[in-house]
Amino acid sequence: MILVTGATGTVGREVVRRLPAGLRVRILARDPAKVTGVPSAVETVAGDYEDPRSLARAVAGVRTAFLVTTRVAGDDDSRFVRAARTAGVQRLVKLSAAAVLDRQADDLITRWQRAGEELLRASGMEWTLLRPRAFMSNSLAWAASVRSERTVRALYGTSANACVHPGDVAEVAVRALTEEGHAGRAYTLTGPQALTAVGQTQQLGRLLGVRLHFEELSPGQARAGLARRYPAPVVEALLESAERQRAGAKAQVEDTVRTVTGRPAGSFRGWAVDHLEAFAPIAQGRGTAADAGPG
Repeated sequence: MILVTGATGTVGREVVRRLPAGLRVRILARDPAKVTGVPSAVETVAGDYEDPRSLARAVAGVRTAFLVTTRVAGDDDSRFVRAARTAGVQRLVKLSAAAVLDRQADDLITRWQRAGEELLRASGMEWTLLRPRAFMSNSLAWAASVRSERTVRALYGTSANACVHPGDVAEVAVRALTEEGHAGRAYTLTGPQALTAVGQTQQLGRLLGVRLHFEELSPGQARAGLARRYPAPVVEALLESAERQRAGAKAQVEDTVRTVTGRPAGSFRGWAVDHLEAFAPIAQGRGTAADAGPG
């Protein structure tokens, strides 16, 4: 039995979709009603990291689990690891982040990710760590302004990030969940090139056949925008992360996707083609592009 957490998220839903048919798969979700489009044979159970009984039910009979946690600075990782170890789970594959390798990174989010990795290493179970750079799908945050104003707004538009296709992260996760040879490995996952927000804007404009404008946010504007979605400590951590990117800390390209899967990492252009409908100007968008899914 394979357990997938985070199955309504960017990577988790792709993991479920890519797992080979015939495997026993269970999904843990706070709200099972939000789990859609999965094969009928996949079992979905309700549960929450803060509910030990629901965790015990979710991990019962599980051999391998994909672990995604999102509550920054919370203890969800430790709760899950404790339940998994008690239930006899043999292997954990955890979604972490590439920033853990940056010695200059000491923000709240990175410290939390490092602590989560250490929990797996000390768990006594087999473990594999996935350390992606930013997801290409993060650009969906620009979709509304692209559709209505043909404008992208972002902080530090000429700073580069070797962003990764979420599908590639999911494919590596599936390999680690279903194959031998990945125990004790930590995989840094990037796309095939480092891209700037300005460069992504240009690519989107060419694909849409329109001229897009890039507007650089000031740190104050970025802080105000982030504060509408995140608690203040997380906002500051994200701004620290942006400063490291500005200094070049996130531009290194790795060939790990090819090493693990046997094929090159997907490009931003390829991701954008598959999600172009999300960005298409309202007057042009109906029925003109491919998949409008969140990636």
